[in-house]
Amino acid sequence: MQTVSLMGLGTMGAGMAGQLLKAGFPLTVWNRSRERAAAFASQGASIAASPREAAEASEVMISMVADDEASRRVWLGEDGALAGVKPGAVLIESSTLSPVWIRQLAAAASERGCGFLDAPVTGSKMQAASGELLFLVGGESHTLDCVLPVLKAMSRDVMHLGPVGSGALLKLINNFLCGAQAAAFGEALALIEKSGLDREQAITVLLNGAPGSPVVKAMAARMAPRDYTVNFTLELMQKDLSYALAEAAQHSASLSMAAAAHQLLAKANEQGYGKQDFAALIEPLRS
Repeated sequence: MQTVSLMGLGTMGAGMAGQLLKAGFPLTVWNRSRERAAAFASQGASIAASPREAAEASEVMISMVADDEASRRVWLGEDGALAGVKPGAVLIESSTLSPVWIRQLAAAASERGCGFLDAPVTGSKMQAASGELLFLVGGESHTLDCVLPVLKAMSRDVMHLGPVGSGALLKLINNFLCGAQAAAFGEALALIEKSGLDREQAITVLLNGAPGSPVVKAMAARMAPRDYTVNFTLELMQKDLSYALAEAAQHSASLSMAAAAHQLLAKANEQGYGKQDFAALIEPLRS
């Protein structure tokens, strides 16, 4: 089996690492906080002191980090992974990032004789832990073929969308739709609460009618009881909508709904909800 490294053991990366170990892949892990990485040693993973060290031990490298800046540090920073890669290795960037940075990273990988895929995922903590993610892949089909068993070990499906950047773009579109639906339901629920309607009765009508999408149902389950246990943090959703808006501008496309949702997320972030689940975007509306 291919030797694999996974860099970034947050909400998503930890579940992905667990699935790779379960499938029997020789795995090296790295995390900025070494304590989180150490927990995987008892499961058979090797612990790297740096992304470079992780890359030196691997044929396939996967990154799952927060944003463009974190990805740039992992791959190109001091002791970054690209300093330790072997020609012929395959780099997989599974973080939700801007297509602009993805294309830059792909070029850097090519200069070092490596294959590259952008492969962000749909799903959250539960799907990562159970191996039910969906990979949205951009890159060459022959590169994907080389690492398909690795991706399948962590997923319910792997969808090849086209050239480098395709996965990153569709992931941003996916997330801005989620953010816009969450913001719309937040406004609806705030109106229900302020108007004096029976909240549970009103939510039942909405969830069992046309508005009752999976996102709206998830938001209702969290917003009504104010349960903001993290599945996906508010600050990361705000970041994703920022990237989506910037990419839309590159294509002269209007994302007015994304802009409105981004404004609400920013306000909630300013009020201290950034580290909580993005369902907390309702809180500024309740004041």
